[in-house]
Amino acid sequence: MKENKNLKIQFLSEIKHLRVHGRTNENLNPLALFWTGSGIELNAKGTELWIEVESDYDNYEPWISILVNQEPVSRLMLTAGRYWICVFRGMNENAIKNVRIIKDVQAMSGDSAHSLQIHSVKFDGEFMPIEEKPYKIEFIGDSITSGEGIIGAKPEEDWISMWFSAVDNYTTMTANALNAECRVISQSGWGVLTSWDNNPHANIPDYYEKVCGILTGEKNEMLGAFKDNNFDTWQPDVVVVNLGTNDGGAFNSPEWKDEVTGETHKQRKNEDGTFNEEDLKAFENAVENFLVKLRTYNKKAHIVWVYGMLGLPMMPSIYRAIDSYKKTSDDKLVSVFQLPNTTDETVGSRFHPGILAHQKAAKELTIYMKEILGI
Repeated sequence: MKENKNLKIQFLSEIKHLRVHGRTNENLNPLALFWTGSGIELNAKGTELWIEVESDYDNYEPWISILVNQEPVSRLMLTAGRYWICVFRGMNENAIKNVRIIKDVQAMSGDSAHSLQIHSVKFDGEFMPIEEKPYKIEFIGDSITSGEGIIGAKPEEDWISMWFSAVDNYTTMTANALNAECRVISQSGWGVLTSWDNNPHANIPDYYEKVCGILTGEKNEMLGAFKDNNFDTWQPDVVVVNLGTNDGGAFNSPEWKDEVTGETHKQRKNEDGTFNEEDLKAFENAVENFLVKLRTYNKKAHIVWVYGMLGLPMMPSIYRAIDSYKKTSDDKLVSVFQLPNTTDETVGSRFHPGILAHQKAAKELTIYMKEILGI
């Protein structure tokens, strides 16, 4: 490849017009990307742009998507190491290109070595100002919100990073339709009270106030994952919670046992196959408590609890919990919205919603969100 002698290396902290997406430790030297959809955005006026990444993992490698003028142009598996990636070259030097580098894979709680950092860029032009979006939306969820199953053929069953997408995801689609900036807090298999396999420690609410508290290990601590999130710097207009699918699945899974303490946990079914009322109540209490926490950190946001892309067994409990919360708190900015169920035609890999399911969910959610936002 012919060398472009006009390329200039810049650390992210040196770039005046840079937008960071996703929760971070607010350090740009380098920038650690944790969550689904996190990344950087630049308006680049020049011919050639490179980024310097640093990737690591034991089991689950990071993947990124590169978007130029809102369209995907590259999707890459990042092998371990620190190296340069070409974003584009040979483009019109006078045209401003909107560039986004997006982490396609969720934070990997099961791989303490999994990490992705961006150190610097090489560019032969000028970075221009980036227009502020009029709205901010935070999405909180599980594998559906992480985009598991969007990529890949329907028969695929391997649990690997390759099948995740933050781009063809109802979160990104909804945000784009509303001209909004979005953040994602999500983890496959996790719930409000318990994970799909009855692990009571695998719940999103317990870690919500941290930058990325679901992670483990000294490396993630060094990267700032366990710091308190600075909520003042990014206040959403809407918080969308898509949790409950794994809590419902726990009723059909064996009990979870802590191998160290011997502690066990199980969401039980009655003899007739119905859900145990006491365990349903525990789930409902968890929903209520999470709403209290969400309101504590998001004072003015509309909170929309969405559910239904993989069935509706927990919907009555979700309605009861939210009704109870609203009566107790007199909080009128909370509602429930049912998402369309995934069908044989819209399913993706790993028995999860595919791109067609995400498109349909985004379309219906966008209509509802427009009513909430008054647009």
